[in-house]
Formats: sequence, C-alpha cells, structure tokens
Amino acid sequence: MAVESLAQNPFPSLRGRLFGIAYRMLGSRADADDIVQEAWLRWNDADQASIASADAWLVTVTTRLSIDRLRRAQAEREHYTGPWLPEPIIEATVPPAEHALERASDVSLAFLTLLERLAPEERAAYLLREVFDYAFSEVAEVVGKTEAACRKMVSRARTRVQAERPRFDVSAAAHMRLLERFMVAARSGKLDDLRALFAEDALLLADGGGRVESVLRPIRGADRLARLYHVVARRLGERAEMHIAIVNGEPGIVRTLDGRIDTIIAVVTDGERITALYSVRNPEKLRA
Repeated sequence: MAVESLAQNPFPSLRGRLFGIAYRMLGSRADADDIVQEAWLRWNDADQASIASADAWLVTVTTRLSIDRLRRAQAEREHYTGPWLPEPIIEATVPPAEHALERASDVSLAFLTLLERLAPEERAAYLLREVFDYAFSEVAEVVGKTEAACRKMVSRARTRVQAERPRFDVSAAAHMRLLERFMVAARSGKLDDLRALFAEDALLLADGGGRVESVLRPIRGADRLARLYHVVARRLGERAEMHIAIVNGEPGIVRTLDGRIDTIIAVVTDGERITALYSVRNPEKLRA
C-alpha cells in the first residue's frame, strides 16, 4: 500500500481485488457486489486529493464494510434452516488445469466454509495476510488493530484452518476423472459403485435454505452417502442430468432437473476417493 499517484479513475483496476476480498469475507456474490458498490460511492464522495493511496483507502473501506456485514450475517445464519454454505461461482468453460489449481487454494467452497468459523476481524486479518499477502503493518491499518494483535489473530486463524483443511495435492485431471466416475454411479444408483467412490469418513453438507427438499444435518460415512445417492437416482431418474463445471476454482458438478439448474456440488477428493461434498440447492444461491 505504498504512496502512489492517483489515476483519473483507479477504481476499475482495483475492482477485481475488492470483490475478491468481499466475496471471501462474506461467501455471497450479491453481498460482495453490494460492498464494492458502496465502496465506489464512498470513493466518489471522498476528498480524493487528500488520499495518498487509492489502493489502501479502497481496500480498507471494503474490508471494514465486509466486517460489519459479516457480523450481521453471522447472527442471521444462526437461524438458517440446515447447513449454510457459500454461494458458488461457476465458470462456464474449463480453464487450464494450472489456473484451476491456483484459484482453488483460496476460494474453494470447502475453504470458505472453514472460514465461517472465524470471527469477522479474525477472518479479515487472515485473508489479507495469507491470501492477499499484505504486510502485518498494512493489515493492522485496515482492521484498526495493533500489529501485535493482528499477528495473534492470524496465527490463531492459521492454526484453526490448517488443522481442518484438506492436505491433498490433486491434479485437476485426476479430480475430473473421479467426478466422471461419480456422475456415472450417481445416474445408475448402483450401491456398490457409489460406495467404492467414497472415503469411509466422507462428509456431505447440503444447503437447501429451507426452500427445497434437502438433508438438514451433515451426513458422514460411505454407506450412508451411497444409500442417499441410490435413493436420489431412483427418484429423479431420467429427469436429472449432470455436467462438470469449474466451481469456485475447482472441478465440480452442476445438476439440472428438467433442464433447470437444481444443485451445484463442490467435491473434495484425495485423488482416489471423495472425502467431502458441498451441495448447494438453495435457489437463491443458484440464480447467478
């Protein structure tokens, strides 16, 4: 955040980073867009001649707005029906494998779901330091804490995230091959084929938001998951189709029902079996 000469309009070049911060903070595309729009309005109303760094000013405003919004959101999510999952971002075309793996490290649904366990300021400090690579002195300025306090927050957050974050280094090609096997098994509903795909302690989190039929509690275990997808295959039959798409930087699955998007599934794998599925079914999160 070094002092810089302000361009005539610096906002367009910074918009992507601002959205990236807000989305990772909130797990909602709509909320992130609102935050970025509010930051733009405040920038237009500010005395820009007195601002030494547009980058520093806009990142600070965006982060603090996100912290405030996340505090309200966390209170609202306490009354959410079933598990709450982030709103997925889908890429229509499959990018090169190295691109997918690069993005997957800090924007996957699994990672964003882990971040939900952090307090708002802790989450902001962790993201700015670990994902966006800001110095601790800069993080302290943004969140309004001392540098020592930020170091403690980031250290505590890093420990919590690393303790539960998957440690598998899986290529995009291997990931896609496993998804293709899963789609074949899910269409057939064959119990043995499904069971063979899941790790023994595989986990499913499904977000229907109380708007559509969905499991309301986490489901764990290969047998239980195989039986669930067996039943789903029998219920949906030929009405359902599955396609591979890039879900938050990783290969995932889009399921359509009667031609309309019904579910988006992010899949975590160790390269051989599925270890976790994050199934977003809430129609409000599938509109985009």
